[in-house]
Amino acid sequence: MKEAVTLVFDRYTLALILTVILATLLPCRGQAAGVFEIVTNLAIALLFFLHGAKLSREAVIAGLTNWRLHLLVLACTFVLFPLLGTLTRSLVTGIVGTQLALGILFLCTLPSTVQSSIAFTSIAHGNVSAAVCAASASSLLGIFITPLLVGVLIHTNMGSAGPAPIGAIRSIVLQLFVPFVAGQVARPWLGGFIDRHRKLVGFVDRGSILLVVYTAFSAAVVAGLWQQVSLRALLLLLVLCCVLLAIALLVTSQLGKRLGFSREDRITILFCGSKKSLASGVPMANVLFAGQAVGAIVLPLMLFHQVQLMVCAVLAQRYARQAAAATVTDGLR
Repeated sequence: MKEAVTLVFDRYTLALILTVILATLLPCRGQAAGVFEIVTNLAIALLFFLHGAKLSREAVIAGLTNWRLHLLVLACTFVLFPLLGTLTRSLVTGIVGTQLALGILFLCTLPSTVQSSIAFTSIAHGNVSAAVCAASASSLLGIFITPLLVGVLIHTNMGSAGPAPIGAIRSIVLQLFVPFVAGQVARPWLGGFIDRHRKLVGFVDRGSILLVVYTAFSAAVVAGLWQQVSLRALLLLLVLCCVLLAIALLVTSQLGKRLGFSREDRITILFCGSKKSLASGVPMANVLFAGQAVGAIVLPLMLFHQVQLMVCAVLAQRYARQAAAATVTDGLR
C-alpha cells in the first residue's frame, strides 16, 4: 500500500510542477538559452546511455517467449493510440486548439514506459519478466516507430508537413539510439556499478528530464505559451487525457480477457499497453520539434503521465488485494 501511495504522490511530480513554475517566472533567454540547449542535448545523451546500461539482457531474454503478449502490447501502443488520436483529431482541435491537439497526437505515437510499467506489474502480481521485455521492446522500437508516426500523422491530420520521417529517424538514432547502444556495450563494465548505485542513476535520469522540461517550457513561455493556453484549456486537456487513458485501459483489459491470456499476463498487458513514456517523450519532442513550441507539445504528455500514475497505482493496489485474497482462499481449502 505504501509503495503504491508513493507512486501517486511522489516528489518527482512536485519537482516537475516546480520546474514549470520556474520556467514561467525565470525562463532562460538569449545566450543562456543556447547554453541550456547544449547542456540539454548532452543530458539527453547521458539519459539514454544509462537506459542502455541499466537494461538487463537476461531479463529481456527471459520474457521473449511470450510473443503473443508482446505483439498485443506493441499493437496497443503503436496502433490503438494513433488510431484514437486520428479519429478524435477534429474534436480535440475544437476543444483545446491546434497546438495542444498536436501534443495529444504526439502523445499517441510514443512508446510505453519502462520503470513504472514494471513497478505496477510487480505490485499487482503480474508477469514481471514479460513486462520487462514488453516495455523495453516498446521503448527501443519507439526510437524508430515514433518519428515515422509523427511524420505521417501530423502531415495527414494537422495539415502541416511535420518532421521528415527519414531525417527525424536520423536525428533520433544519433541523439538517442547511439548512446543507448553504447550503454548496452558498456554494461559488462558498468552494470555492477549501476546496480549498486540505483539512487545516483535515478537522480541523473530524472534530473535530465527536469532539465529538458525547463528548457522546453522556457522557450514556450518566451514565445507566449500562457497567453495562448488558458486555465479552461488546461482543464479540458486534463479531461481529454483521462478519457484517452480510460479507453486504453478498457481496450487492453478486454483484449487480454477475450484472447485467453492468464491473469498475470492480462495485468502485464494492461499496464504496459495503456501507458506512455515521459522519459522518452520529452527528449524525442526536443529532437523532433526543434524550433517549435516544444513546451506546449509536451504539456499533454506531462498531464497524461500524472493521470496514468494515479490511476494505475489504484488499479495495482486493487489487483494486489485480489491476489492476496485468492492466496488466503487457496490456503483455506
